[in-house]
Amino acid sequence: MISTASITYKYPSNIGILLCGHGSRDPQAGKEFINVVKKIKSRIPNIPVLYGFLEFNRPIISVALDQFRNMGVERVIALPAMLFAAGHTKNDIPAVLNKYSAAHGLSIQYGRELGLNSLMIGAAGARVREIIDVNPTFPLSETLLVVAGRGSSDPDANSNVCKITRMLVEGFGFGWGETVFSGVTFPLVEPGLRHAMKLGFKRVILLPYFLFSGVLVSRVREHSLRVSNENKDVQFLNASYLSDQDLVIDNFMERINEVINGENFMNCSLCKYRSNLLGFESEVGCEQKSHHEHFEGCLVNCPDCGLMECECKNEKSSFSENKEKGHSHYHFPYPHSEHPLGPVTLRSFNNSQI
Repeated sequence: MISTASITYKYPSNIGILLCGHGSRDPQAGKEFINVVKKIKSRIPNIPVLYGFLEFNRPIISVALDQFRNMGVERVIALPAMLFAAGHTKNDIPAVLNKYSAAHGLSIQYGRELGLNSLMIGAAGARVREIIDVNPTFPLSETLLVVAGRGSSDPDANSNVCKITRMLVEGFGFGWGETVFSGVTFPLVEPGLRHAMKLGFKRVILLPYFLFSGVLVSRVREHSLRVSNENKDVQFLNASYLSDQDLVIDNFMERINEVINGENFMNCSLCKYRSNLLGFESEVGCEQKSHHEHFEGCLVNCPDCGLMECECKNEKSSFSENKEKGHSHYHFPYPHSEHPLGPVTLRSFNNSQI
C-alpha cells in the first residue's frame, strides 16, 4: 500500500480541524495521539488543527472548541480518532459537539471514524509484515493469526475486527485466523486464545488492532502471556499496534476531505440504533447522549511521581459520588453479558448505572 503523504490539499478559509480522542490513563497513549495530530498538522500547515478528549485527559473537547472561537474560526470539522463506529463515535462525541454548537452557534461538521478500508488494512498488514520479516523461516500456512480488538457492545464494530482478521489471513496466506477482544464482548483474549490452541498451530502471531498504546493493549499482552506460558511448545509473536503510520494519517486526511467535498456518509445499514439487528432490537432509536461528562479532564500529573492520577482518586468513588449528584453513566444492557467467554464485569453492572 503506497502512502499519499505527498498530496497537497486546498481548504476554505476560516476552517479548523478538531481531532476528538477518548483519553487514557496511560501517558504514552496521550503522547502518541498528540503525535498523530502533529503529523496531520504537517500536511495542512495553514489550517489550525487542535485536539480534545472525551475523558481523563486535557484539553477536553469543549475547551478546544473555545480555542477555535477565539481564533475566529467559523467552521470546525471534527473527526473521531476512533477505529470503528461504536458508542463513543455514535453517541458520546456527537452529544458533546451538538451541545456546544447549540450553545455557541459554532458550525461543527462531524466526520467519519477511520473505518475499514484498504489504508487501514495496509497499516495492519505493515505491522504483521514487521513480525514476519524478523521470523521468516516458519511457513505462513502453518501460522495462526489472532487479531485482538477493543471490543464493544455494538456488534457492527465488532464484526469489522473480524473482517480485518479475514482480510489479513487471506492476504498473507495464514493457516487460520481468530478474533478476540479486550473487553465488553466475547471471546475475551485469554479464553479465546485457549480455544485457538486446540487447533494445533505451533506459531501464533498476535496483532492488537488498536490505534494507540494504553491500558487495553497492556491487558491484551498480559492475557496472551498467560496462555503462552501454558503452551511452551507454541511460538507466540507479538505485533505492534497501528500508531502513527503514514497510511493511518492518509486515512485521517481522507476523512477531512470527505466532509469538505460533501461525501461524508456513515454506514447505517448495520447500526444497532437504526436497524433491527438480531439480538439488539430494543436499542433502535435510543437517545444520543454522552456518558463521559463527569470524567472530562480528570487526570492530572502527580507532583510526586509525574504519573497521571485522577483528581477524584478512584473510579468507584467517583461513580458513586456522581450518581448521588444525579450524573448518569448508564449503558444499555448488553444482551450477552452472561456469556461464559465474556467479561465478568458486565454481569455485575448489567441493568445498572455504572
